[in-house]
Amino acid sequence: MDHRLRCVGTIPKVSFLFLLSLLLFSFVDAAFDLATIPFNDGYSTLFGDSNVVRSADGYGVQLLLDRFTGSGFISSNMYHYGFFSARIKLPSNYTAGICVAFYTSNGDVFEKSHDELDFEFLGNIAGKPWRFQTNLYGNGSTHRGREERYRLWFDPTKEYHRYSILWTAKNVIFYVDEVPIREVLRSEEMGGDYPSKPMSLYSTIWDASNWATSGGKYKVNYKYAPFVTEFKDLVLKGCSADPIQEIFDLKGCSDQYADLEAQDYAAVTPTRRLAMRRFRQRYMYYSYCYDTLRYNVPPPECVIVPSEKQRFKETGRLRFGGSHRRQSRRKGRTTTPVVDTDEGDM
Repeated sequence: MDHRLRCVGTIPKVSFLFLLSLLLFSFVDAAFDLATIPFNDGYSTLFGDSNVVRSADGYGVQLLLDRFTGSGFISSNMYHYGFFSARIKLPSNYTAGICVAFYTSNGDVFEKSHDELDFEFLGNIAGKPWRFQTNLYGNGSTHRGREERYRLWFDPTKEYHRYSILWTAKNVIFYVDEVPIREVLRSEEMGGDYPSKPMSLYSTIWDASNWATSGGKYKVNYKYAPFVTEFKDLVLKGCSADPIQEIFDLKGCSDQYADLEAQDYAAVTPTRRLAMRRFRQRYMYYSYCYDTLRYNVPPPECVIVPSEKQRFKETGRLRFGGSHRRQSRRKGRTTTPVVDTDEGDM
């Protein structure tokens, strides 16, 4: 995606994509009022200690992937509902086979009944854009993954952008900057598929050569290593909880729940609703809700939009190209991602 100014004669000409992004998102509400914390106040190294590099001011961190190891960090506490956010800049150049994940999970505690909320960024060959997916699991329902895949309206390697997950008893919202790109409303029909147990916040960079880029066609090339992902302006807001308790202290968390749901980012205003619809029309290229080969009946939280449905094949992918297959397992995780197997939607 080229966002640079192109010159014809002496008159600068802004790329069509840049103009489109201005049109789509120029009316999004003002930036969230967020309280950030130093890295050491809320997080610790998960793996790859030497590849977790803290910034000089203590408020940021770099995660590196080299031929020896990837790396990751984890929140010091687990939270029962919360808002998890960071400004992230992804590696540039040739990044095929790389997966950068920013997600919540309790898989280390509830191995067979874990919950999870994901941002996963999927690297690509040089000159092709990063793509990403969001996902939701509840109570170990890994066979009922809820993937959606998207492109971005900017180059995520050039500067930092904020990625956020809001998780309440009522809904889950994924944000890119101040644009809500996906909302999942809790319903009785979802039952245990809605994440409901305390989770930690994780972020990792790792070698996902077997599935991340065109179904494993393009692997990580360590000639370009180290691959560096940068994080800053980290936000952790929620009720700290002990996952071993069979009954969570809901009363003790009630004030924090109320405060969470009163925040600006907890409301999808009409302006944000419009921005979300525009994003999904322009940049979503796979949705499990329209994947009738995978689900004969759409899962209960799906809201089928007729105009949106017409754009997708029975595979849940856009009609102008693309396919997918399922991957049974990936390193250190138990999810089942949809995997791109061609370049049809680039």
